[in-house]
Amino acid sequence: MILVIDAGNTRIKWGTREAGAWRQAGACATADSAALEAAIGGERSYERILVANVAGPKVRVDIERAVSGSGCGAEFIVSRSAQCGVRSSYDEPGQLGCDRWAALVGAHRLFPGACLVVGAGTALTVDALTEDGLFLGGIIAPGMELMRRALDEHTAGLALRPGEVCFFPSNTGDAIVSGAAHACAGAVERMASFMRESGHESVRVVLSGGGAEHLRPLLALDTIVVENLVLEGLTAMVEEAC
Repeated sequence: MILVIDAGNTRIKWGTREAGAWRQAGACATADSAALEAAIGGERSYERILVANVAGPKVRVDIERAVSGSGCGAEFIVSRSAQCGVRSSYDEPGQLGCDRWAALVGAHRLFPGACLVVGAGTALTVDALTEDGLFLGGIIAPGMELMRRALDEHTAGLALRPGEVCFFPSNTGDAIVSGAAHACAGAVERMASFMRESGHESVRVVLSGGGAEHLRPLLALDTIVVENLVLEGLTAMVEEAC
């Protein structure tokens, strides 16, 4: 059995896998990383433990403590120039967020053809992947909630308030929520346009992250949501020995 962990800025997700099938999955708030040992069950034995951590050194220490009794140490991945059929065009491949790299590997394994790999979390990431596994590059922008919080913190009259996504907002709450949502959708659709202009006609959008289900209905694109795409990529790295 293997254990894979995706430590993001807001949530830490994990899953156990054996014989090609998921056995268990869970999540907790990143702020509660000290409780991981009890949540995961640190007394279990695993053949390998693979981790994508973008949440910083304290979370890394908590993860190492959580799995210290599991029979093997946690392996913290870094992005590479090539892995599991995916090749990076990043100027410095190791500088790419390891969660983005794992998501690219997961998308390439799960879906044939060119795609945009979109992480709708605290940040919005939109990464372009060709049919033959070339990561062309991608963009990073604030996610929906981060945009709303930025207005709350840096303006006098745009405090956080309830709102709905609509085409022509007629109140401030709806205007803020709609602005954030449409900005994220527009970023994805613009990247899809760039992909088409570069010769990739059939582009699927592979969405993951806490905001994925909110973003999906706003996109006029072939879209699929994969809840644990980073975990899928980590699993591919183990199962394909790459």
